[in-house]
Amino acid sequence: MNTRLTRSLASKLAQKVGQVSREEPRMISAKPKKRQHIKIQSKVADTHSAIGGGDQQTTKTAAPIKSEDSDHSHTYTVSKRGVGDVPVPSTKSKKIKWEPTSWKQQLQNIKEMRLKKDAPVDVMGCDKLSDENATPEVYRYQVLLSLMLSSQTKDQVTSAAMKKLRSHGCTVDHILKTSDKKLGELIYPVSFYKRKVEFIKRTSKILKDTYSNDIPNSIQDLCALPGVGPKMAHLVMKCAWDTVCGIGVDTHVHRITNRLGWMRKPTKLPEQTRVALEDWLPRDYWRDINGLLVGFGQQTCLPVNPRCATCLNRAICPYGRQATRGKKDCG
Repeated sequence: MNTRLTRSLASKLAQKVGQVSREEPRMISAKPKKRQHIKIQSKVADTHSAIGGGDQQTTKTAAPIKSEDSDHSHTYTVSKRGVGDVPVPSTKSKKIKWEPTSWKQQLQNIKEMRLKKDAPVDVMGCDKLSDENATPEVYRYQVLLSLMLSSQTKDQVTSAAMKKLRSHGCTVDHILKTSDKKLGELIYPVSFYKRKVEFIKRTSKILKDTYSNDIPNSIQDLCALPGVGPKMAHLVMKCAWDTVCGIGVDTHVHRITNRLGWMRKPTKLPEQTRVALEDWLPRDYWRDINGLLVGFGQQTCLPVNPRCATCLNRAICPYGRQATRGKKDCG
């Protein structure tokens, strides 16, 4: 009896031991690791339904995974067609921003040619024609008027007209009280002076009614004034408000940047030139580029018969190379 009971207990004990040995041992880590959660957006392209057979491919793009011991994130594109695929880092080509060849050297040469600062724009620019001793509102109003008068007008003529206006009394209230005839006499002979009289009167009325005799402080509101375009608006923002939010492009800047090859494609209008120039020219250059190129256009890169032979850029300027081809170097 005891022998039979002993065998039975031994048999049950053996079964228990065998059951435990077949179970996988459980590992207990001293410090559990944080699980990484990966959100995967999948797009299934079922080629089977499209062509009536073939393999079914599922492409999954995993969200960036940031490892616990690294500050860098990695993006993996996983193409799953079976077991054993390995994640491969995605390669996205970085778009290279276009910029003209040799533009920095060309600009440095222009700065060297403009060291004397003796061009008409240097002594008769819009910020030089306004009364610096006037109140800020009056000063800004005079900056705006000088730019309105300067359209298609030489700086010398604009300067003379502004001197007469300031002697007459160049404030919003005083201009509104001045007859159109008298105002025309004061600004003559600026180009289209009759049209500009109308613009000045209408603009002055808006400034009085809407801006308390001051001028707008945004490109959009400035361009809404009669006779004011993008070029004037950007120059007003710089000279009157000391804010650079764009490049003022007049006929000089338009002509010179196209001659230098600073446009990816040649432009026909100054506004097209402004957009193209702002697309690649670093913002640090925006403040001074107008005055720099305008003076260069008044003295060297003239509209007709430019002085390419004496220009420092003649060898690296597309227009200059063509103009001086076959001529003796005057450098």
